[in-house]
Amino acid sequence: MHRHGYKGRKLHRERDQREALLKGLADSLIKYESIETTLPKAKEVVPYLEKLITKAKKGDLHNRRQVIAKLQTLESAHKLVDEISPKLKGRVSGHLRITRTRLRRGDNAQLARVSFVDDLTSAPVAVSAEAAKPVKPAAKKPVAKKAEKESK
Repeated sequence: MHRHGYKGRKLHRERDQREALLKGLADSLIKYESIETTLPKAKEVVPYLEKLITKAKKGDLHNRRQVIAKLQTLESAHKLVDEISPKLKGRVSGHLRITRTRLRRGDNAQLARVSFVDDLTSAPVAVSAEAAKPVKPAAKKPVAKKAEKESK
C-alpha cells in the first residue's frame, strides 16, 4: 500500500481519541510551559501548537475563538492569547523545541521534552497603550529660579 497523502501519525488511536490526546498535550504544554512525552507524540503536538500560537498572536476575536476550540480548557486558551503570545512577538515561527531525554524503563520508549524556545518567565508582558507612553520628567519649578534671583 502506498503512503502518499496520509498526513500525521495515528498513535494507535481512533480519530476522536487522537484529537483529545493532542488537545490535552497542548493544554499541558501551555499550562506548565514544558512537558515530557514520547517522541512521536512530541513530534505531533509541536506543529499543532505552532499553528495555535500563530493564531493567538493575531489576537482578534475570530482567532481567539479558534484557539479556544482547539484547546481543552478556557483558562489555557486565554493564557496563550493574553500572556504567552505577546512574549513571542519577536519570533515568526519555531516557538517550540523538542529535546530527546531518556528511554522509558518499562517499554524502552524514547521520551522527549517539549518546551518553548524563549524563556517566558523573563520576557516582559505586553502592556497597554496608556502604560507604554513614556513618562515626561517633571519640569523644574520656575519659582525656585525666581527665589535664587531675589536672593542674589
